[in-house]
Amino acid sequence: MNGASLHTISVLVEDRPGVLTRVAGLFAARGYNIDSLAVGPTEAEGISRMTIVVNVDESPLEQVTKQLNKLINVIKILEHEAGTAVERELMLVKVRAEGDARARIMELADVFRVGIVDVTASTLTVEASGGPEKLEALRELLGEFGIVELSRTGRIALARGERGIRERALKPAKAG
Repeated sequence: MNGASLHTISVLVEDRPGVLTRVAGLFAARGYNIDSLAVGPTEAEGISRMTIVVNVDESPLEQVTKQLNKLINVIKILEHEAGTAVERELMLVKVRAEGDARARIMELADVFRVGIVDVTASTLTVEASGGPEKLEALRELLGEFGIVELSRTGRIALARGERGIRERALKPAKAG
């Protein structure tokens, strides 16, 4: 895939059984792997928000977006352009922490402004939230101590500014 890049998409959907399967299926049918998928309730009862991160060319993404719009349970779709959204993830990482490694890991936690949420004689579990770049940098540094286990949520995103997704215009389709 020449020119492929990460795209973050917010999709408002009716909270109904099978919606997640149909939405994910549109990407799978085209052979696209979803890098991140987070689904949860919104401020409106009966409506869920899906945040999908996918690595595709822009042109095929527009085709998938058009097909998503045709699904009966899809209410609104918004692609977040670079820098136009606040994006966050949550990561839990259990790391080996024996001897002087324990103090060094705790210093890293202070520098990254993250919390230690579990302590055993030989491990520390770190809870971190932030942008994907921050979490990746922390993961790399903690990797030097030996990661026992790691879990990371999917990315969530909200557009910057005062307006919510319902007031935003859809991204116009490109000609050609």
